[in-house]
Amino acid sequence: MNRFEYTRAGTVQEAVQALAADPAARFIAGGTNLVDLMKYNVERPGRLVDITRLPLDEIVQHAGGLRLGALVPNATVAYDPLVNERYPLLASALLAGASPQLRNAATTGGNLLQRTRCYYFYDEGTPCNKREPGSGCPAMTGVNRIHAILGASDTCIATHPSDMCVALAALDAVVQVEGPDGRRSIPFAEFHRLPGDEPQRDTTLQRGEIVLSVDLPDEDFSTHYTYLKLRDRLSYAFALVSVAAVLEMDGDTIRTARLALGGVAHKPWRNAEAEGRLQGKPATPETFREAADVILAEARPYAHNAFKVELARRAIVRGLSQAAAGTPQSQTDKRIA
Repeated sequence: MNRFEYTRAGTVQEAVQALAADPAARFIAGGTNLVDLMKYNVERPGRLVDITRLPLDEIVQHAGGLRLGALVPNATVAYDPLVNERYPLLASALLAGASPQLRNAATTGGNLLQRTRCYYFYDEGTPCNKREPGSGCPAMTGVNRIHAILGASDTCIATHPSDMCVALAALDAVVQVEGPDGRRSIPFAEFHRLPGDEPQRDTTLQRGEIVLSVDLPDEDFSTHYTYLKLRDRLSYAFALVSVAAVLEMDGDTIRTARLALGGVAHKPWRNAEAEGRLQGKPATPETFREAADVILAEARPYAHNAFKVELARRAIVRGLSQAAAGTPQSQTDKRIA
């Protein structure tokens, strides 16, 4: 691990100034991802700016919804009574990820900013456009079982690892940030980005910006929802495919549908056309298969992950069926799909 300087920020403004003034600086809170990357020599910050003392550690009611402070631990969010009452999809997604120890340390803001778990990104001995732009992407012709089937580019086929972010995407959350130019709100769909020609950039944050909170909307998706995560083992594993689904139902007819996929792209994946196709339709397997076909029409699998296309199709149908029936996925269910 490289040597680094340490600074503790007392205010949000101090944190923003410290990061903006030093291109080699990084924020640190729970450190559950950054410290690992430093040990692997993937991240080499010259300065760590400790933000754990900032007043961003509360869950409060806001604009009819909830505001999750950036420093609220994942475990606190997962077991918060209001989150479970109004946004149980989010609680389910959080409990599907990591381990109890990591959820106790990991923060809301940190979860949004965690890096891919691509083997080549973590291996300093191999090229990686995300780690060293222009060096190449060996995953395209190498071992790519866990990699993207949607939204990839010729420079990167990595996937976003978060469970929490898939649920936040489906809930249409909004991220509040502050930087040298002041505060701004970022719709969740615009927070993460596809790799394009700049795979080293995971988000649309500008230099010096810090995540303040995540706002959940004033909507009720507490009955017809599910978070389905398919992985190699039941716990402490990243998703091969995950589905976050929330529906508003009028009897057996779908009034509103939101659907996000994880494990398949560089960001949580939504498809407005597929969601539109679901509106006003009966909640049947045929309807759900049609939506899955729309989502996966542009899938581009590689040598070792072609199975993800059919796995995603089945997961979408199963997730929507569970949401429509009001029988959300149990995180102890060991069935595959």
